Amino acid sequence: MTAGEMKDPRELRILAPTAILGYGFPVDSFETGLARDPHVIAVDAGSTDPGPYYLGVGESFTDRSAVQRDLSLLLEAAVSRKIPLIVGTAGGCGAAPHVAWCRDIIEEIARDKDLSFRLGVITADVEIDVVLKALKSNEVIPAGGAPELTESAVVASTRIVAQMGVEPIIAALDQESDVILTGRAYDPAVFAALPIREGFDRGLSVHMGKILECAAIAASPGSGADCVLGIIRDDSFILEATGDDRRFTRESTAAHTLYEKSDPNRLAGPGGVLNLEHCEFIEHADGRVEVRGSHYEPAERYAVKLEGARRVGFRSCCIAGVRDRIAVDRIDSILDATRGQVEEMLEGNSGDMHFHVYGRDGVMGKLEPERRKPHELGLVLEAVAQTQEGADTLCSLMRSTLLHLGYPGRISTAGNLAFPFSPSDISMGPVYEFSVHHLMQVEPEALFPLTVYEIGPARKAI
Repeated sequence: MTAGEMKDPRELRILAPTAILGYGFPVDSFETGLARDPHVIAVDAGSTDPGPYYLGVGESFTDRSAVQRDLSLLLEAAVSRKIPLIVGTAGGCGAAPHVAWCRDIIEEIARDKDLSFRLGVITADVEIDVVLKALKSNEVIPAGGAPELTESAVVASTRIVAQMGVEPIIAALDQESDVILTGRAYDPAVFAALPIREGFDRGLSVHMGKILECAAIAASPGSGADCVLGIIRDDSFILEATGDDRRFTRESTAAHTLYEKSDPNRLAGPGGVLNLEHCEFIEHADGRVEVRGSHYEPAERYAVKLEGARRVGFRSCCIAGVRDRIAVDRIDSILDATRGQVEEMLEGNSGDMHFHVYGRDGVMGKLEPERRKPHELGLVLEAVAQTQEGADTLCSLMRSTLLHLGYPGRISTAGNLAFPFSPSDISMGPVYEFSVHHLMQVEPEALFPLTVYEIGPARKAI
């Protein structure tokens, strides 16, 4: 069945196998979803949650063998059943090296399983000159509390990608792509593209995509490694877990609608805003939830989010524990004294020192509201410098100084720290930060080129 050949034009079924490609899913659950005769299989493959490093270095944060396992099952099922397969944000970040990495896995599977299909590849990389031109034309604005973008931040970026909406994916479907692999994509877009192309309500389509992109995380009990079916109709959509031990509830669905949103009623995306003010969640007795009332508001000017990363140095870390009651009570003054001595030894050219105190406030830092007195602490000593050698030196000095630092009331002089590993210091490699996290006004077809390849015995670009 092709994208345009639905059994019932008033219902379209989307199978979401897992929260992120490479997280896995049970085969039984997947086969249950396939038995529901979906019109498309769609899966998100990326996120900014792991931080800027993977975008900066051009590597995937998901394991290759895990991604290959998932894709092998998805490709064989989609191609044999003639169901479109859409993979969004390839390789975790959706830049050129991530897309190439995922495409290589797809082609390897196709060779091993003797599969033939049309592969549509949509890239999302944005040239620095394009961003600089938009910046000079006042067409770039901050997103999510980011500072004003500067030319130096753009030029320093290793890679910049743009979050595509549904339009490039619809174009790939129009080109009769059997499998679509995208660069950086707005998470709901891979799920919303086919319903919007087929004339279903845009607000319902995007809201359904917002749920499906995390698959069974929105079910109860939640899981990022299980399948979900989304069923969209003219005036609602239904969520259905395919695993035997999961079900959707009104609470779980509404809660996930609020997931990763600062405004409970509005969710911004490429080209507009999803308005959820009049949304209604209806719980069915069979473990499904029906959603109504989602509304899409197009923006006056189409804009996409840009994501860029730049290298700021190199990192080394040391993990240690403290269980001395006196040291635990005085840990702040001890760490301050350690910092002062290291800075004095390096005459101010030390780089950046960070002490993460786990068991007290290692997760939330100064925002931690509960200050209970612990009996032991876990310390992560973090050193950042302009070179790896400099970071290694700084970390070594932080560790040795803290290990033997004298403090009031100290009884043992053998050492203040317990080390779980030998060697204790770890060279972590380059450190990146997000340098671009901004909206750029643009025509959607201007940024996301599509190339269609014939995968099989006579592969070629079309």
